Amino acid sequence: RIILLLHFLPEESMLTLKHLNENTTMKLGSHKRHRRRHRLFSRMSEAEGQFYSVQVGDSTFTVLKRYQQLRAIGSGAQGIVCSALDSDLGVPVAVKKLCRPFQNQTHAKRAYRELVLLKCVNHKNIIRLINVFTPQKSLEEFQDLYLVMELMDASLCQVIHMDLDHERMSYLLYQILCGIRHLHSAGIIHRDLKPSNIVVKSDCTLKILDFGLARTACTNFMMTPYVVTRYYRAPEVILGMKYKENVDIWSVGCIMGEMVKGGVIFQGTDHIDQWNKVIEVLGTPSLEFMNRLMETVRNYVMNKPQYPGVSFAELFPDWAFPSDSEHDKVKTSQARDLLSKMLVVDPECRISVEEALNHPYIHVWYDPGEADAPPPQISDKQLEEREHSIEQWKELIYEEVIDWEERNKNGLMKEDSSGTNVIFIHFVSVLDISYKRYSQRKFGFNLILVS
Repeated sequence: RIILLLHFLPEESMLTLKHLNENTTMKLGSHKRHRRRHRLFSRMSEAEGQFYSVQVGDSTFTVLKRYQQLRAIGSGAQGIVCSALDSDLGVPVAVKKLCRPFQNQTHAKRAYRELVLLKCVNHKNIIRLINVFTPQKSLEEFQDLYLVMELMDASLCQVIHMDLDHERMSYLLYQILCGIRHLHSAGIIHRDLKPSNIVVKSDCTLKILDFGLARTACTNFMMTPYVVTRYYRAPEVILGMKYKENVDIWSVGCIMGEMVKGGVIFQGTDHIDQWNKVIEVLGTPSLEFMNRLMETVRNYVMNKPQYPGVSFAELFPDWAFPSDSEHDKVKTSQARDLLSKMLVVDPECRISVEEALNHPYIHVWYDPGEADAPPPQISDKQLEEREHSIEQWKELIYEEVIDWEERNKNGLMKEDSSGTNVIFIHFVSVLDISYKRYSQRKFGFNLILVS
């Protein structure tokens, strides 16, 4: 039973609703209407007295009573995150309140993507979803969405400017690549990799989070230039080109470059200046690349001055890396070579995540169970780009929340007198502790994190 709990991946529940045209209404069969009415009525009667409200900064959190001692630890465009104590289980957790999830269609779509992906993905380098809830009692009242996840020690922002030796740096990068490889294996592109979307523990374990911008790969889809935080935005995104999975590799390259140099490597002041910063450093791209651009973009890019670019030995000099031994010098050469393969303007010439994992700088950590883990079972229609009204997105999200609650009731994540939930959590905790000790033995290092 424990093994089933650990490896359980939620199935689609009410996501078999027919997606109709923009001007049509989603119609439910009489059986589904009856089932939903029953579920909603049942939920209304059970929600009484389960929640309490607490002010966290400028935001009011209305959470289940089991989550106590809320303290703000981070915020962003998509949500506010608090640390909390799960008093039922005695473990610390992170509680994320999504900001205005139904303010517009874009916010609603992002909330849906994040929830569906977190429910389906199961990998040690991707943040684990523990609970989902809303304090509202019905679809009509539904406004707030809370995600409960495992609590980590710090974001990569707090680590990236440390003096990292090659072992720590390569191991952190290896874990990022393992998480990305797991997503890519299911055709999912993260699209918003940056240090604040990556969290770590003091034992150097790392997890990726924030999937509001993730989507399935599609050869005919052009990404809006504003989906990735500017400093980590790939050239094909800046220029409005079609993209593929290795758009995430550019972001990893930017993160690695920041680890080495101690600062952002392409720090543009706006969308256009970001492109200028890239070509000033890496050089003007080839004519073949230019010919793949839209005409208006091509005309602009080709009218810019021609830049020869800076060599990677100059961009990332030896003194920027650890160099205490001959071994360090070899690793420095490997690290610089990896950067030169990730930070490539033309995506057709940029390496894939599989190639990055097999690069000598990273491959020393290679474990098939981590790098080649089975892909998450995510069907395309769960994350497809068809447009829905805000109300339709809201209904889809609400059904996902109800589905999660029903799985708890049915014993799949159940909290009852049988102690199933306690066994589940304790077993995971034991695994976490065992892995922490294992990593300390295997790698012989910790990160010293200062809050």
